[in-house]
Amino acid sequence: MARFVVRVERGGPWDWSLNMRKQAGWDEHAAYMDGLVNEGFVLLAGPLEGDREVLWIIEAESEHAVRERMAKDPWATNGMLRPVRIERWTVVLDGRDPPGRR
Repeated sequence: MARFVVRVERGGPWDWSLNMRKQAGWDEHAAYMDGLVNEGFVLLAGPLEGDREVLWIIEAESEHAVRERMAKDPWATNGMLRPVRIERWTVVLDGRDPPGRR
């Protein structure tokens, strides 16, 4: 498995006057994302400052696998989210669970 950093852009029918949880199709998108988290595919995800882009940290076999799974998101199929950049990421340091704190 490899890690990927994915920049995702909001657009299409996104209603900029509403927050994320009030967007059309929120429940379906949230359920899909929860499933990806539960499977260990999505490790971290959240909007970047300015709310136009979102950053996802993903664990997958390949970039193709990332694109394939992202395409099934209800917000991807209607154009509300689209990947802008997908990069393989080699993690060298991870302070979330350092050996000294166990």
